[in-house]
Amino acid sequence: MVWIRRIITGFAALILLLWVGMAIYAYWPQEPGVPAAELAGPEDRFIEADGMQLRYRTWGKPVPGQSPIVLIHGFANSVQTWRDLGPALADDYYVIALDMPGFGLSDKPDDRDYSNASQGAAVVAFIEALNLDSAIVGGHSMGGALALHVAEQSDKVTGMIMFNPGIITTGVPAITEYQTFPMHRLSARTFADRNFRANFLRASYLRPEIITEDVIDDVMLGTKTDDYWTGTTRMMQFYEAGNEVEMLADLRIPTLIVWGTEDKNKPDGEAEKLNELFPVSRLALIPDAAHYVQEEKPLESAAAIIDAKDFWAAAR
Repeated sequence: MVWIRRIITGFAALILLLWVGMAIYAYWPQEPGVPAAELAGPEDRFIEADGMQLRYRTWGKPVPGQSPIVLIHGFANSVQTWRDLGPALADDYYVIALDMPGFGLSDKPDDRDYSNASQGAAVVAFIEALNLDSAIVGGHSMGGALALHVAEQSDKVTGMIMFNPGIITTGVPAITEYQTFPMHRLSARTFADRNFRANFLRASYLRPEIITEDVIDDVMLGTKTDDYWTGTTRMMQFYEAGNEVEMLADLRIPTLIVWGTEDKNKPDGEAEKLNELFPVSRLALIPDAAHYVQEEKPLESAAAIIDAKDFWAAAR
């Protein structure tokens, strides 16, 4: 049986070698980043909330008697995802979009709890920091799940908007629950790769050509901050599928579901099922758009949101 022991020993040595190789690759020194403020553009603003500096952008002006819209991006994204929808809504709503902690140009603490509930609490703190009396909270993909936590934690939420949300089908691989060192750092390294990020995004579009080099520049901006590596490594420790679908029955907040019908990340019928699970909801199906419905069809998405004014008002 000596040969069996040799095979086992050789296999174990190979696994160890691969593990060491991944660790070296993941932690290989990178160029130092810069403070987020140095990367900010003229449209960017920063505010302290929940002990962090959060970047945000606004479109339009406050409308008396009407709740502003607060928008939450999806995983591995930033305020840039609202670049066309925000202006399309500006004549009808005051729109505010933020970079979530750990993303974009917002702070990326290396000791933070990045669970969905904690991220929702950061948005609640953001709303408080802006002194908003009320808000319609919208979220895309992962941001839709976070919006549920915002609504659960704050009585200022008067409505919600779900853009192909990650609630029933989250899109998070089950294997993430079992990741350990050095996989979290390796994930940070992977998402710092421009080609990977571009392909990662384009795979979710019906028309991937709208992801131009300028768009990728904006998406990659967060990887250039001085807290990207430590913060993202920490954040990836919390990257796992949530159970937000169990929250829906208790949230009687009027919810508009804006759904790109060509979403390859979702099974057929999920939009209708989600509409049934929300106690008070309205479904707007947007054809010829995939997962990033707000980017592929911003005008149609905006029209659905503008048309929902009476829906939210009637539910008050």
